[in-house]
Amino acid sequence: MSNLTSFPTAAPAATLRASVEAWLREFQDWLCQQLETTDGTGRFQEDAWQHHGGGGGRSRVLTHGTIIEKGGVNFSAVQGTMTEQAARVLLMPTPEYFATGVSVVQHPRSPLVPISHMNVRYFEAGNGEAWFGGGLDLTPIYVNEAQGRWFHEQIAEVCARHNPTYYARFKQWADDYFYLPHRQETRGIGGLFFDRLTVGKDGDADALFAFIRAVGEVFGRTYTELMRQNANLPYSEQQKQWQLVRRGRYAEFNLAFDRGTRFGLETGGRTESILMSLPPQVEWHYNFPIAPNSPEAATQAWLRKGVDWLTETPRPAC
Repeated sequence: MSNLTSFPTAAPAATLRASVEAWLREFQDWLCQQLETTDGTGRFQEDAWQHHGGGGGRSRVLTHGTIIEKGGVNFSAVQGTMTEQAARVLLMPTPEYFATGVSVVQHPRSPLVPISHMNVRYFEAGNGEAWFGGGLDLTPIYVNEAQGRWFHEQIAEVCARHNPTYYARFKQWADDYFYLPHRQETRGIGGLFFDRLTVGKDGDADALFAFIRAVGEVFGRTYTELMRQNANLPYSEQQKQWQLVRRGRYAEFNLAFDRGTRFGLETGGRTESILMSLPPQVEWHYNFPIAPNSPEAATQAWLRKGVDWLTETPRPAC
């Protein structure tokens, strides 16, 4: 890994593809460094791999850290030709593709530190169409209302700097995307989700590229702050069991609904890297009891679409 200390900038390159890929490599280095520093003892182990169609990636996983029980920060830049059926399922304009991105999932030890997810990506189809996508969201085991509001304030401010419509649009998109219809609940307290921000149609390449860089920066800054604030809080065995139940919901979403998982499997990606997002331990219970007026019931009440985190909760303490 490099010795980056400041957030990486986008260096000029011959093509947009090359510039985005180079920045994503540096961003992976930077984010791993931020997480390692905040965790204190955990270190990411790298596993480099090649894709059968061309390109490859660097999977980095941290296990048994002080704060992070299992966390992944994966980079990939792959190309190839998918089957026509896969292209239809994934709404690709052509079977030929190039895709590069960084995907992040962190599963902390403590049930008082939220699970986190972030992804930024760039695609090119064989017909020359190019687009950006990504998102970030927070899945607290116990919802801290003040921290939830602070998190949404940070991402709203980033969106406002780039496009005044982004936060409302992409927050609603996240509510709809990170939803388990069979449970009738959201995966967590949401965040942002955006897909197919097409170069030309939705903005010029420089502006769209700048936005995904800002999403990466705000994720690294906010999540490490939440790690620091919550890691040393005491918790009970009951709270730990609730964490395992909520991790089960996380696994259900990633296996049944996540588009990144589907894309990786449909295109013959590396299984270990694709399933990196799954938690190390989970539990499923038949009719798991949630006591009325309990902290678990309070968290469950927040797992719904349409929460206005900028006005609905108390002012944050952080």
